Amino acid sequence: MPHQKKHTAWMGICLLLVAVLCFAALDTTSKRVTTEVPLLMAVWARYFFQALLTTGVVLPIKGLDVFKTKNQRQHITRGVLLVSVTGLAFASLQFMPVGEFTAIVMTVPLLVTLLATRMLGEHVSTQRVILVCAGFIGTLIIVRPGTQVFGWPLLIPLALVIVNAAFQLLTSKMARTEDAMTTQFYTTWVGTAMASVPLYWFWVPVTDTQVLLELVFMGVSGCIGHFLLILAFERSPAGTLMPYMYAQIAFAMLGDWLVFGHVPDHGSLLGIALIALSGIAGGLLTVYEIRQKTQG
Repeated sequence: MPHQKKHTAWMGICLLLVAVLCFAALDTTSKRVTTEVPLLMAVWARYFFQALLTTGVVLPIKGLDVFKTKNQRQHITRGVLLVSVTGLAFASLQFMPVGEFTAIVMTVPLLVTLLATRMLGEHVSTQRVILVCAGFIGTLIIVRPGTQVFGWPLLIPLALVIVNAAFQLLTSKMARTEDAMTTQFYTTWVGTAMASVPLYWFWVPVTDTQVLLELVFMGVSGCIGHFLLILAFERSPAGTLMPYMYAQIAFAMLGDWLVFGHVPDHGSLLGIALIALSGIAGGLLTVYEIRQKTQG
């Protein structure tokens, strides 16, 4: 039995790594696509194709039960938050390299940890507060306020971190009562509906086959990434998986180098490393705390 649990845990880790690879590929592709089409059109395509694929997977499994929920308002709010996160992410990537952007976004789990004590009534230890502060310092090293590196565009990813933290807190709350597939279904279609509203003013015909394929790929990679993330959390505890989330930074830096030829400078690398180490330490601390409770 222990061997079977260990095998399942490793399967969860592998699924998570593929999921964050999908997210890194999505970010890299969106950075390239938004040089060819308007930002809001790229956001719409990302949600529309993801919604189609999600529906094709979920409906045969859940049927009409996928529509059943007692928290429609929360589903709508979650969809609005996520489409806002996507818009801010695509806007950020127009001004920032993918690796540095991903590192800043990876401070979200640290911020959520800090906010959880007030918003969800969870206990947050002193060690976790220290890790959150270290992650924040890493972010400051990357953006370097007061220098030529810092400019108003860097306020966009910082706003993204705040909105994304709200999204994660709401997701954590909904996960206690809502079915994961129902949540995924509502979120993608709410995002598609929101992104469709301004589409009339931003639509441009796409004649380049490569751009069209990239738009489809964004939706597919987002959908696959989110489904694999759900499967990963079904097979492994969150504390086990959290340290591996930061592999997304490495995948993002690799994609940035392969597609755009960008390599972070020494200051950015230091900030990225500090954020990643803080996140990994937080994950390992979670594993330790779970083991202590189990043994106690």
